[in-house]
Amino acid sequence: FDPRRYYTGRAPIEAAGAGLEMAPEDVAFRCNLITVRDGNIADHSAGHITTPEGVEMMAAIQQSLGTDDLRFHPGAGYRHLLLWRNGPTATATIPPHDVLGQRVEYNLPRGGGAAAIIRLIEASREILQKHPVNAARQRAGKPPATQIWLWGQGRRTELPLFSDLYGLDGGVISAVDLVRGIGRLTGLDAPRVPGATGFLDTDYAGKLDAARDLLAAGKNFVFLHIEAPDECGHMGDLKLKTSAIEAFDREIVGPAWRLLQESGRPCRLVVATDHRTPVAVRGHTIEPVPLLVCDGPARLSAAEQPFDEFVNGGRAQGLAFDIMQKMLTTAHEVKHESN
Repeated sequence: FDPRRYYTGRAPIEAAGAGLEMAPEDVAFRCNLITVRDGNIADHSAGHITTPEGVEMMAAIQQSLGTDDLRFHPGAGYRHLLLWRNGPTATATIPPHDVLGQRVEYNLPRGGGAAAIIRLIEASREILQKHPVNAARQRAGKPPATQIWLWGQGRRTELPLFSDLYGLDGGVISAVDLVRGIGRLTGLDAPRVPGATGFLDTDYAGKLDAARDLLAAGKNFVFLHIEAPDECGHMGDLKLKTSAIEAFDREIVGPAWRLLQESGRPCRLVVATDHRTPVAVRGHTIEPVPLLVCDGPARLSAAEQPFDEFVNGGRAQGLAFDIMQKMLTTAHEVKHESN
């Protein structure tokens, strides 16, 4: 989808993923629980705070700061949302994961409506400072959630249905409301997997089971998303990121390929990344990313088919968007002919 035409902000897409209904006058904001240390943004995830901890903290935020016009909604882990009736839309806000280690005052919202947003951010500090969850986390040697961070705002997003564009029906499996939101907005099934966390402790088997169920129900495809490698890149932790990639390969890629093979039907497995998040940068970069396409049923030797960023000497042979667009168009034509 062309972002110049359809993109209204990140938060409204996440609101759709969370199942929140937005009125035309609502403005959605992403609401992170973050850790600030010595005036610097130390952690965009408050040490990957757990969902039960985050829900409890957001309840305190809603109780103290919520009004008829300001509604704070708990999400998963550190990712939460604010729906603000007639809230500001022209304010320039910054994702906290893009400015890790930088001063808070240099990255606060700017422009129209910024003062009201900053007041909410500052008010959250006193609420969270006294919260028992933070006291328990600090006793356990974990980073506290010192404040909220509001960003990614926008009004309700509307997207064309995937079935209208490609004649295909599918599903989306993800712990991240941004990804689930795109699925829901385009009419795809996006079930919530209870054990999906968006980190290393996610329920890989549960996500694969959900994908299997969607395929068994007759879906043409399933988009199964794993967030942990990206999160570990933002953390700047090479060891954890390596573990995340190994877990993805072991728990998702291999079993997914076997699942497709066992069906005995023509199938395609696509392994891709949306962007790079180098541990040295702790943020997103724009270099080309590898994309693997395996058609089956077939037998592949992993030793003969390496898949990493050094395939083809690291040189891009095309844009992933163009490759995926061609695959979708071909699948639509094949389905049309078979009908």
